Amino acid sequence: QLQLVESGGGWVQPGGSLRLSCTASGSSLDYLIVGWFRQVPGEGREGVSCFINSAGNTLYAESVKGRFTIVRDSPKNTVHLQMNDLKPEDTGVYYCAADVPPSNCVQADFTNWGQGIQVTVSP
Repeated sequence: QLQLVESGGGWVQPGGSLRLSCTASGSSLDYLIVGWFRQVPGEGREGVSCFINSAGNTLYAESVKGRFTIVRDSPKNTVHLQMNDLKPEDTGVYYCAADVPPSNCVQADFTNWGQGIQVTVSP
């Protein structure tokens, strides 16, 4: 059974960087769609970035384009989300998710989820 564990969250000042990691066990991520979502209290989960097929094509939310990068680390069965130039509006609980392709990077496409990790961007 696929299990996902997020790491790398925390607090950072605006303009700073964090790298989130999603490490899988029970199955290889190489041929799965993998997505990062975030959620703030009172709102639904927003797709941030995804690998949308096994070829490695990606999608990014408009709000993070040019600042965030999703990267596969196959030897470690991990997908990273490199987040640069962070803004207070990036604050939230970040979740990774995985499933079989394809995907449009929407929550309904994914059935396997990590437990989530907090990212806080503030002065």
